[in-house]
Amino acid sequence: MVKEVGRPINVAPRVVSGSQPIDGGHFIFSATERAAFLATEPGAEGFLRPYIGTEEYLYDGKRWILALQNASPADLRGLPFVKERIQLVREYRRKSKRVATLALVDAPTSYNVTVIPESSFLAIPEVSSETRDYVPIGWLEPPVIPSNKLRLLPNASLWHFGVLTSRMHMAWLTDIGGRLESRFQYGIGIVYNTFPWPDATPVQQKMIEALAQAVLDARALPKNATSSLADLYDPDTMPAKLRKAHRDLDLAVDKLYRARPFNSDRERVEHLFPLYEALVQPTSAAPKANKRTARRIARQKDR
Repeated sequence: MVKEVGRPINVAPRVVSGSQPIDGGHFIFSATERAAFLATEPGAEGFLRPYIGTEEYLYDGKRWILALQNASPADLRGLPFVKERIQLVREYRRKSKRVATLALVDAPTSYNVTVIPESSFLAIPEVSSETRDYVPIGWLEPPVIPSNKLRLLPNASLWHFGVLTSRMHMAWLTDIGGRLESRFQYGIGIVYNTFPWPDATPVQQKMIEALAQAVLDARALPKNATSSLADLYDPDTMPAKLRKAHRDLDLAVDKLYRARPFNSDRERVEHLFPLYEALVQPTSAAPKANKRTARRIARQKDR
């Protein structure tokens, strides 16, 4: 049985959730609301940043959020409508019964969880349709502030993208991940932190990176320019070149785990479980794994 854990079990870089303001919606603006607000408070423009959650990420939606963490008292003194929003947030939090929210009453410009990336990051939607063959993941960059409905891997490489967008990782998510209604729910502790990453030489990593770039290139073809990620990953409308790029990547990632092809996601998961067991219980589980698995575990522990 796979158990949720607080950190990756096999030296993978940490994935975190995005910002959670707990503001009653007073810091968040739709495109129309943002335009109206800036018409009365043009000086607030520098404090409004794109705010992206799962919905905006997949469907190219637009939202903004006031990010006032670095605003000085002098800045705020000249922004009366921003100050009004701050007061509304304070009052919203004051009415809460949660101790953590009440603790923020006297820090109304702070978020409950603050994650504001300073460089590009890999974004993983928390929820994705069960009809998709792959959870659409990809890069976002500042000034975007991710919401807590996105998972993010800062400073991710094409290697990380290639493995996480592979069929092998998708099989793991499908089998052990949670569900929201029927949709896939990407839990960091149960899916990402427990996933047995493949062992790969620098040459093999370069090969995965090249195939991962081919996936991104297929997404970016001119005929796909106006398509959202939801459009591109709809199983009925997924472009043939994008599907082929994913399949080429899938095959290469599969071969990092074993030379013999996998015939199904069930086979993939059955192969991953002994690797997982060897990572969480190396002494008792290692004999169950083959010699190649044992060597891989030892190398991961030495890194």
